Amino acid sequence: MFIMLLLGSLCISFVVSMMLARTFKKPVSAILGRIIPEDISSAWVSYIVFAMHVAGISNGVRVWDLERYFATGATPKEAGPIPLTSDRIFLECYRTLIGTLQGVSGVLLTFFAVSMIAYVIIRLLESKREKSA
Repeated sequence: MFIMLLLGSLCISFVVSMMLARTFKKPVSAILGRIIPEDISSAWVSYIVFAMHVAGISNGVRVWDLERYFATGATPKEAGPIPLTSDRIFLECYRTLIGTLQGVSGVLLTFFAVSMIAYVIIRLLESKREKSA
């Protein structure tokens, strides 16, 4: 049952990460196309998409949290593994979904913050060029 939960979490986080990466690929591409030259912006888009997948899956599949369903406790109070019921499976699927969304949103928030700063710097440099010309 634990293996099914682990594989289910992996599938959920992969599908959600893939959907989010596909949704945000075009805006990321447009932003990077404006900030950096075209010939390397496609490589950066691929990197950002990869980072979205990695962050989504690593935050969605929390192996250290899933270990409590089969690991024995270190203290007498934690004598054995937590029973894996259908309610707990549903809760773990929900946690996987939320964790995946948090991971991808962290990557996107970082990307958009850095790209906003870069955009402002580029605009300032362009306005200085126009004034000097």
